[in-house]
Amino acid sequence: MLPEKADLKHSEQFTKRMLELSRNIASMVDLSSILSKITVIACDLTNSQEASILLYDRTSSDLRFQAVANHKRQKLLKTSVPLEASVADRIFSTAVPLVINDAEDDPRIFREIDQRLDFHTHSIMAVPLTVDQAAIGVLETINKNDGSNYTEDDLTILETIGAQTSLAVSIANLQRKLQESDTNIRNLDRMKSDFIAIASHELRTPLGLILGHATFLKETVGEGLSDQMEVIIRSAMRLKSIIEDLSAIAQKEEGLSRIRNTEFSMSALVEEVANRFKEVSAAKKIHLSYDVPDGDSLTIGGEREKIDVALTNIVQNAVIFTDANGQVGIKAERAGDQVKVFVVDTGIGIPATDVERIFDRFYQVESHLTRKHGGMGLGLSIARGMVELHDGEIWCESREGTGSLFCFALPIKSSRDMTAARLFTAD
Repeated sequence: MLPEKADLKHSEQFTKRMLELSRNIASMVDLSSILSKITVIACDLTNSQEASILLYDRTSSDLRFQAVANHKRQKLLKTSVPLEASVADRIFSTAVPLVINDAEDDPRIFREIDQRLDFHTHSIMAVPLTVDQAAIGVLETINKNDGSNYTEDDLTILETIGAQTSLAVSIANLQRKLQESDTNIRNLDRMKSDFIAIASHELRTPLGLILGHATFLKETVGEGLSDQMEVIIRSAMRLKSIIEDLSAIAQKEEGLSRIRNTEFSMSALVEEVANRFKEVSAAKKIHLSYDVPDGDSLTIGGEREKIDVALTNIVQNAVIFTDANGQVGIKAERAGDQVKVFVVDTGIGIPATDVERIFDRFYQVESHLTRKHGGMGLGLSIARGMVELHDGEIWCESREGTGSLFCFALPIKSSRDMTAARLFTAD
């Protein structure tokens, strides 16, 4: 049996409005406007005089009107309905739809709203709004335009619209939480930056005095106290290194880092850094080697000292996290219009969940309760900053228990090219 033309037309209208609603939710910017559209659609598809959406307010522990279909009743918005003696309360509490076709003397109707609007509720249909099986509000329609009763079809339509409404509210809540998380992260990041800047500035002067006086005292005290003075100086130098790391981070964050462009050999720098770690590697029984191309100095433009800092931090990290009888290798090569530098080790490796964050400031793979290698988690962050200042990129590949590969790539540019490019960017 073919459907009646009126039923077919109504079905097409329902499908069209649901598609429209789904698109609006998918591109939702403002929840209030979406809820207003939903009430209008609910009125149209159920042939009702009015529709409204009430959401639960945790602060006041009541239901509040968030949207109404008729613009003449906008004053209802944010008005509360108590969680007692109302249809909305029953729907919210039981999470079960309700249809009342004869509401003239029904005590469940909250008549205060009718009195406030000079309106009379003859019939009402309401469905719960739920997210993760928990009630969050109510969608209701009031009074059929032709005075007829609400039907099972009307209820099915409203339940479908209610499901879309719940989805819209859920998406809006997730967006709000994401925005709050983003704001919190930005605030924490700003606090970290402030701490870095203040600490690096305030600690520099007293530490300089400690080092100066400790060095002087070492030369004047007897041999019996020389070892103790050496411990003080060595510890102070360690603090000096940390402060320099903090200062480098602060300058990078504040955009104060500048590159003094010169041309230098990456091959020579790799050899120099490798030789610098020979002694400490031998003491740990680590085999340290390097590989650079014969007859190619791998000359690039930039600030040698900053790339030195980057490579030193990466190699130092590799040596620290490689156990005795392990291997650390450094290799530099030309790759198209780039020079790539690799540092590979057979160390403890990095868990897959931590690899993406390994270059974050203060991030350390080891638990603060079990750490045994020291450090503040700044070395790799500084390395990334130095490489990025040269328009380069840096990345890491690692397997826990096997070892790690760190690589950074720098563009092959002359010092003149880099200076011109930065001046052009500044303009």
